[in-house]
Amino acid sequence: MANFANESKPSYYYHMNPKISMREKVGYSLGDVAANLVFQMMMIFQLKFYTDIFGLDGAVAGSVLLIARVADAFIDPLAGILSDRTQTRWGKYRPWVLWTALPFCVFYVLAFYNPGIEDKTMVAVYATVSYVLLMTMYSFNNTPYSSLGGVMTGDIKERTSITSIRFVGSTIAQFVVQGLTLPLVSRFGNGDDRMGWFYTVSLYAAVAFVCLVVAFWSSRERITPPPQQEMNIRRDVSDLLGNVPWRAMFVLTLFVFITLALWGSAMSFYFQNYVDPYALSAFLCRLGFDTDASQAYSVGFSLFNTVGAITQFFGVILLSNFLANRYGKRSTFIACLSLTAFFTALFYLPSVSDIQTIFLLGILKSLAYAPTVPLLWTMIGDVADHIEYVNERRATGFCFSGVVFALKTGLGLGGAFAGLLLSAFGYVSGASVVQSDMAVEGIRLVSSVVPAILFAAGVTALFYYPITKEFNEKMQNELSIRRTHQNGDPHR
Repeated sequence: MANFANESKPSYYYHMNPKISMREKVGYSLGDVAANLVFQMMMIFQLKFYTDIFGLDGAVAGSVLLIARVADAFIDPLAGILSDRTQTRWGKYRPWVLWTALPFCVFYVLAFYNPGIEDKTMVAVYATVSYVLLMTMYSFNNTPYSSLGGVMTGDIKERTSITSIRFVGSTIAQFVVQGLTLPLVSRFGNGDDRMGWFYTVSLYAAVAFVCLVVAFWSSRERITPPPQQEMNIRRDVSDLLGNVPWRAMFVLTLFVFITLALWGSAMSFYFQNYVDPYALSAFLCRLGFDTDASQAYSVGFSLFNTVGAITQFFGVILLSNFLANRYGKRSTFIACLSLTAFFTALFYLPSVSDIQTIFLLGILKSLAYAPTVPLLWTMIGDVADHIEYVNERRATGFCFSGVVFALKTGLGLGGAFAGLLLSAFGYVSGASVVQSDMAVEGIRLVSSVVPAILFAAGVTALFYYPITKEFNEKMQNELSIRRTHQNGDPHR
């Protein structure tokens, strides 16, 4: 491998690693607003929607989420392979963001709507088909979108900045979904929850469509594969599976999203079935929310999510870039995810009436987790660079598709595990059912100790991720100069 580290940086370096305008960064971030209007809904509400609106047993609902993972094993790599081989005047990845926008949003609505099916078996079939279609479009939209962030620039700080602003957008979507969904369902449904969900999700889908179109027009691709590179799927697979940083990120992503989905699903049950509604109502009244015990779950859970989203929003803005630039992405991720696991475990301790502690733990957990949110995707972009650095080949879409598969597998497994564990502890489907003591104990464990252990597994994976701050700076410098020698300097 040639070493160009000591050569001066030609003008082509600045062409490949430009300062990205704020307009382009914000425009690109809207794509993740769209993705999270879908993703947050699936992570927080889909299991509960299947049990309380579709009327499915928790184990059946969990199985629906798992079945789609079998399809993902084929769909996700295909999305990466096809986007890597796309050649248009708009680039490789941008077109997919536009092409998939409408079907993605249509299938989103269908996944949260029952057209009038009453037979439980047919409801399960409909839920499975609609969920698989939604996840298919998620792959063909989000894999190219995430890959696009890895080819907008090769500059380390600019890439971190792009991803940080992207996740400011995702946090806004998180705030909307977690904080406003239940109030919107109640308002739109006016007593009919089925139609309330339909109108709420339709609103989110319309906003998501506009965001995806804007993201397409706003962004530009600047990094391309080496010109001599031949398309070879077998070589792409070998490069990917043989790359230690990619394997570490795959395991990390899998465990993080298993945990997020499991904890996010469980906390809805935690508020409805464990927290004392009268204590929650009194707490909300002290904050100025005039609610009685019958409304406490909806308002309290929405407020809990809203406070967490706001905390995460400021944590991303104030801490992520600062900590990553000072201590490196890997060290920051290890420290912050360890703290997240610790605060998650503590959710087992509050009593049913200790509402202040529950909210305080939510704030601390969100603040600890916030710096990791943009770093995950920035680090995957670094992995795509590492594969190019080691093998002199680049397949950005295929690299990201593997991690998107890990994300979706984690999402499905987390929701499935939550449903299976709750069923094992005796949870009975139905929003108005009084649960047994054993079922409530299961809800407490799935909301605290179990996700904390899974977060800890993600921390372990990070110790096998070898791209330190110093190595990354050296790698990016050599890659930029190597690209100059391969492509020539267009400004000379």
